[in-house]
Amino acid sequence: MSTSHILGGATRCGRVIGPSLDKIIKNAAWRKHTYLVSSCKSVLDKLESLPDDFHDPSSVVSGLAASDADSVLQPFLLSLDTAYSKVVEPALDCVFKLFSLSILRGEIQSSKQDSVLFKLVNAVSKVGAIAEEPIQLAVLRVLLSAVRSPCVLIRGDCLLHVVKTCYNIYLGGLSGTTQICAKSVLAQMMLVIFTRSEEDSLDVSVKTVYVNDLLTFTDKSVNEGSSVYFCQGFVNEVMAAGQGSPFPPPDVVQILLQNPETETVMTPDSPSFRGYVTTNGEANGSEGGENMMSKMRQDAFLLFKNLCKLSMRFSSQENNDDQIMVRGKTLSLELLKVIIDNGGPVWRSNDSFINAVKQYLCLSLLKNSAVSIMSIFQLQCAIFMSLLSKLRSQLKAEIGIFFPMIVLRVLENVLQPSFLQKMTVLNLLDKMSQDPQLIVDIFVNYDCDVDSSNILERIVNGLLKTALGPPTGSSTTLSPAQDSTFRNESVKCLVNVVKAMGNWMDQQMKVNETVWPKGSQIYASMDSNAGQIGEEGTVSDCDSQPDTNPEAYDASMLEQRRAYKIELQKGISLFNRKPSKGIEFLISSKKIGNSPEEVASFLMKTAGLNGTVIGDYLGEREGLPLKVMHAYVDSFNFEKKDFVEAIRFFLRGFRLPGEAQKIDRIMEKFAEHYWRCNPDSFTSADTAYVLAYSVIMLNTDAHNNMVKDKMTKADFVRNNRGIDDGKDLPEEYLGSLYDRVVKDEIKMNSDTLAPQSKQVNGLNKLLGLDGILNLVSWMQPDEKPHGANGMLIRDIQEQFQAKAGKSESVYHTVTDVTILRFILEVSWGPMLAAFSVTLDQSDDRMATSLCLQGFRYAVHVTAVMGMQTQRDAFVTSMAKFTNLHCAADMKQKNVDAVKAIITIAIEDGNHLQGSWEHILTCLSRIEHLQLLGDVSPADTRYIPKTKAEVDEKKALGFPHLKKRGALQNPSVIAVVRGGSYDSTSLVKTVPKLVTPEQIKSFIANLNLLDQIGNFELNHVYANSQRLNSEAIVAFVKALCKVSMSELQSPTDPRVFSLTKLVETAHYNMNRIRLVWSRIWNVLSDFFVSVGLSENLSVAIFVMDSLRQLSMKFLEREELANYHFQHEFLRPFAIVMQKSSSAEIRELIVRCVSQMVLSRVSNVKSGWKSVFTVFTTAAIDERKNIVLLAFETVEKIVRDHFHCITETEISVYADCIRCLITFTNSKFEGDIGFNTIEFLRFCASKLAQGGLVWNEKIKNNNILALKEDSSDTVQNFNDMDEQVSYWVPLLSGLSKQASDARPAIRKRSIEVLFNILMDHGHLFTKPFWTGIFSSIILPIFNNIRSKTDMLFEESVDSPSSASLDTEETTWDSETSAFALQLLVDLLVNFFSSVRSQLTSVVSILIGFIKSPVQGSTGSGISVLLRLADGLARSASKDEWREIFLALKEAASLTFAGFMKVLRAMDDIEDVETVSGQSVNKDDLDDDNLHIMSYVVSRTKKHIDVLSQIVEVVNDLYRKNQFSLSATHVDILADILSCIASHAQQLNTDTVLRRKFKRACSVQNLTEPQLLNFENESNKSYMMFLQDMVTCNPNVSKELDLESRLVTECEKVVKMYLKCTGQQQQTKPIHWILPDGSDRIDEQRQDSSRVSERHVSSFFPLLVDLVRTEHCSPQVPYVLSNVLKSCIGPILA
Repeated sequence: MSTSHILGGATRCGRVIGPSLDKIIKNAAWRKHTYLVSSCKSVLDKLESLPDDFHDPSSVVSGLAASDADSVLQPFLLSLDTAYSKVVEPALDCVFKLFSLSILRGEIQSSKQDSVLFKLVNAVSKVGAIAEEPIQLAVLRVLLSAVRSPCVLIRGDCLLHVVKTCYNIYLGGLSGTTQICAKSVLAQMMLVIFTRSEEDSLDVSVKTVYVNDLLTFTDKSVNEGSSVYFCQGFVNEVMAAGQGSPFPPPDVVQILLQNPETETVMTPDSPSFRGYVTTNGEANGSEGGENMMSKMRQDAFLLFKNLCKLSMRFSSQENNDDQIMVRGKTLSLELLKVIIDNGGPVWRSNDSFINAVKQYLCLSLLKNSAVSIMSIFQLQCAIFMSLLSKLRSQLKAEIGIFFPMIVLRVLENVLQPSFLQKMTVLNLLDKMSQDPQLIVDIFVNYDCDVDSSNILERIVNGLLKTALGPPTGSSTTLSPAQDSTFRNESVKCLVNVVKAMGNWMDQQMKVNETVWPKGSQIYASMDSNAGQIGEEGTVSDCDSQPDTNPEAYDASMLEQRRAYKIELQKGISLFNRKPSKGIEFLISSKKIGNSPEEVASFLMKTAGLNGTVIGDYLGEREGLPLKVMHAYVDSFNFEKKDFVEAIRFFLRGFRLPGEAQKIDRIMEKFAEHYWRCNPDSFTSADTAYVLAYSVIMLNTDAHNNMVKDKMTKADFVRNNRGIDDGKDLPEEYLGSLYDRVVKDEIKMNSDTLAPQSKQVNGLNKLLGLDGILNLVSWMQPDEKPHGANGMLIRDIQEQFQAKAGKSESVYHTVTDVTILRFILEVSWGPMLAAFSVTLDQSDDRMATSLCLQGFRYAVHVTAVMGMQTQRDAFVTSMAKFTNLHCAADMKQKNVDAVKAIITIAIEDGNHLQGSWEHILTCLSRIEHLQLLGDVSPADTRYIPKTKAEVDEKKALGFPHLKKRGALQNPSVIAVVRGGSYDSTSLVKTVPKLVTPEQIKSFIANLNLLDQIGNFELNHVYANSQRLNSEAIVAFVKALCKVSMSELQSPTDPRVFSLTKLVETAHYNMNRIRLVWSRIWNVLSDFFVSVGLSENLSVAIFVMDSLRQLSMKFLEREELANYHFQHEFLRPFAIVMQKSSSAEIRELIVRCVSQMVLSRVSNVKSGWKSVFTVFTTAAIDERKNIVLLAFETVEKIVRDHFHCITETEISVYADCIRCLITFTNSKFEGDIGFNTIEFLRFCASKLAQGGLVWNEKIKNNNILALKEDSSDTVQNFNDMDEQVSYWVPLLSGLSKQASDARPAIRKRSIEVLFNILMDHGHLFTKPFWTGIFSSIILPIFNNIRSKTDMLFEESVDSPSSASLDTEETTWDSETSAFALQLLVDLLVNFFSSVRSQLTSVVSILIGFIKSPVQGSTGSGISVLLRLADGLARSASKDEWREIFLALKEAASLTFAGFMKVLRAMDDIEDVETVSGQSVNKDDLDDDNLHIMSYVVSRTKKHIDVLSQIVEVVNDLYRKNQFSLSATHVDILADILSCIASHAQQLNTDTVLRRKFKRACSVQNLTEPQLLNFENESNKSYMMFLQDMVTCNPNVSKELDLESRLVTECEKVVKMYLKCTGQQQQTKPIHWILPDGSDRIDEQRQDSSRVSERHVSSFFPLLVDLVRTEHCSPQVPYVLSNVLKSCIGPILA
């Protein structure tokens, strides 16, 4: 052991090399390896003499000089050259240590072949060919350590040689372990090399390869038990061996990393590489080419290119059993996968690397696509998946080609798929669906790209076809197990796709809310560019799209692009069916221009067009098709083209039609154009035409299998003799044409394809994928891979280049979640179909679970995106799959569907909107089934009265379904029989009973529902408090609908949803007012509708539920000027008003009473609804309801009056209105009087300060009053805020003054005026004005107007007149009482209400002139009372108003009475003699009635006027000394008018005769017309006499003496006239006035008559002396007059 320490000397490298050299010496054969032994010994001696601290940057061995390094390593070169295993092993072990410990350093490349390191690595590689497993493992260890060493840079061909060595060990490994180790080492090398290229550094941290991952696709068969563990440890050991070694000094690193020399750049050996690096080292790449890259990146590039080339190697036709070649191809693909999987940012962004992927890797995938080996296909899929994940933005065009080639072709093969292939594709799609952004990007960049296939749409549709399985009746190679696996995997993929959509949507919405604005906000200016699509008329116009960064395309632009593509494909499809119609459609939709040239360009360049249809269209003989054909041909450039090649080039885009005439037209134009391009080719165009036609015929003859006798070359030459203007074309030329046509068929591009199925072929043609799919048409397993057709590969490469040149190749990334709408529009239908069919047909728990997950994710995405139709479709389907409508057939999957629906309700409730109805219906049906199972059907009450009753029934359990007549219960029978999903109620009649077996099955299925407990059901409703504002409203609407359907069941109404509705309202009552208001608008209508239900139990339950909610709601305080309580309690009022059930109305009254009295302090705006309820109850037909409501109102008013007045004034008005309504109750008793007393109580409360005024409602009081009683308060515009509360009270009492019940009427009037008398001092003058105009005066005006109306009607139609006015007018007692109160009020507050004097007097005069019995007396007495009260207060003008009003009353009385008298004009006047009887039969009944009525009116008229006279006299007597001349004049006029009117009536003899006749017939007393005349004259003359005597000044001013004399003369003349008539005829005493009275009056007045009047009186006195008087008093009076007047004059 001590000897080993001194071997090699003190240097670091010596300590490693020494022991190894010693071992080599011992193991070498002395004779055979003499030179080797001597070399080893000399090196050992040299190492012992070398210093330990020597530093030489140029040396390849650390610690040694460059001159010593070569000699020290020489023994190892010799050892490796011996190929002797005993010597090679220690040499390899030493070299491994040297590399691992970073002792060896330097650059190793083929340009420095003299370098010892190059020789060393080359020697190691050579010994790899030794067929010994330890040697091969040692070589692998050395090479990996060399590549891994941070001090060694293996470059160029040397690196390739190292890889090739490992490659060969893998292919020729002696054991599976060795092969796996070789693969692992290669994979680890790839990681090292490409990690260094990423970081551009030698010292990098490299992850260790995971060996088990390398066996995913291949080499599973060579795994020898513990091989994986051994290989993993092998790689780990090598990677860990170099850890801790010192990093090389900076100068060494600088030498290694210096810029590469031009001559050291990799030497391309393939023409395909020339596109990257030219011969002079200048690159074509955008970043300057590979000579601008670092050494490590150059090496990585070179390695990648060669691996791609290696993967493209194919076996030869002669030796197609080359399994080694297949393994090598597979290994290269696996290494490429490792490279792609571990590629970093530089790899994904460097243009050179990207171009390498496009040029080499894509070409490799293209060529290997025709290989039928499963491992290669799996690797292709894996590499393709890596490209999708990492490089899809750079490989847009390539991915668009490979998707149909690799994925869609296999996915869409439903009938005859390879199980492993399709499973590989399904696994690929499953991985794809794990990346949400990938799904979106595919749709954006391909489904929305005009030039690309609808990849995502085809993926979804392909998954749908797979999920549905082979069509019924079709033959398939799949076993049932394989088909089931396919179905489950495809459903899983669809679930993952929709899940990815949801995850992407949630992520984007979260990001957009916090960090990023949406793309539509950033790039709104880009919208204008979207309009460029399709405007120019060709498909390629999409090239005008701006080439911007990915976010530049928001959802709106992509929507336009997608719409453009759909419309274009519609036109292409239409063209393939009806070409002319298709062209017209495309032109009209501006997809192409209308010129022939543009149409021809469209036919030439657009993919998806059917070549046969194009040929038929171009062959038409007239119109646009002919012009298009000419333009199509003219677009080719045949200059200097061979004739056959020109034809081949011309026909590659379409197939010649079958009709000869069409072919003739096309070839004629072709020949003309060809000859024009090549005029020297033939003599004329005719020659070209004939030859072209002949070539076509030859092509058909040579390549049509139906032609048996083929045309020979001689026949072809003979057939074309003399076609060149009579001359023959050169025979050699014709023979050459013949050979080329026979050898290579002239056909269009698509004709090179193998025939596909008709359906798939049509779709592929539409998408332009014919060539691609033909390339990957899979061979049978017994066929060997020979590689793809070169021409097809070139064609696809041309497609790559064509797409890369378009701006559409720009890869777009959209962050606007709106794009999901378009994705869902494409995918929701297939998803719904796949999930629904699978869920319906399969009972596999895993499959159904996947489908339910898919439904959940789909509902989430469609709901959040606001796609109502799609969301409802998914939810409805799930609801149907619960099978709750047919519980007898329920299975576990149906219960799982119920659970999924509950989950949806909880997780996505904010977006369900209208779908809530389906979900809540399911919950209702669950409860229904549980109710049937838990409760004995014979005793089931769906609306239990007590909770104990429910608990008792639930304890009965399922067994009771079999007892107590359960089989005959209609509910159970209907449920067991089941129904459709849409059925909401049980059938009323069942044709027959169900069997016990059906019941048993039903009970067994009900047991499944035990998995869903009450907690799950209640959680949905409790979770409603977490819903947003819109969602909770939708939830409540849906719950109301479901509850309504439960309650409307004719046989078994249930209250489950109603109970949950109440609970939901409780949960959400704390929401903001605006939201709660919207909720309650829905609930209110629902409660009203159900509360009016004919089912009494339902209505009672609803009202009680509403009471519970209201009690809860009233716990919350409400601020002023809000109306939430009013809206909340409004359903009570509406139901109270509309319900026909006395029980409901009584319940409402009790509920409201309880709520109000228990929460009275919190009631604010709710008073309005409360009083509405009580107001309605006040007029109810049930006495107990009225009494109950009044009792509550009494408590409210008496104990909580302040609560009423502290809110809005309208509430107080409602309270008064309610009390007034109680006074109108038809039930006799004390209610009316008590109510009126409450009104007095309210007034006293207001006066005592019980009024609580809120400043916030100050400005709204007038408006509120006007809204409540517009007629009453129209004159209160300027009233004070405080006194405004009096208006409802006073106006209510005012209205009661017109009550039909005398007691109520009188009491209302009394209370009204008492209130005014007691509290009038609080009112202002304006308010008094309003009180009189709106409250007091209307009382009397209404009564007076009714009376006047009555008598006006009686005047107009006396025959039907009635004098019974008790029902419409006041009685005399009430009138007198009311007038007295009115006058007292006026007198008491005269200073404030002085302006109302005129109105009051008018009322009094109206009563005075009224013909109603008693009114006149009342009016007179009250007027006198007024006069007494105002004796000292009224002014002269006010007295004048009083007197003028009295005068007006008298005048109106005259006019009205004269109208009454005219009713007798039509009655015949029959003069009767005294004592003569009047025959009653002379008058009919109508005339009798009229005469009777007029007599009665006359008597009342006389009485009214007499009363007026009395009033005048009384007023005069009381105020005779204070009356002014104006007052006296008015009074004199009143008396004069009455006297004149009395004289007029009394002197109408016809009228008196009719009165006499009427009174005689009907035994009536005659009107005292004479007495009325005498009394009126007497009053008038006495008034004049008194004025002349007592007030000479006024008398003189008014010349009353002359009026008195005039009146005396009139009286005497009338008397003389009467006596004269009496003397001439028979005496008629009844018409003679009382002359003695008049003479006596004249005598009394004569003492005041001056001497100037004697001359006028004396002739009258003489006539009186000559007259024979009827009365003895006349002469006596006359004597006295003469003595007193004439006597003194004569004396």
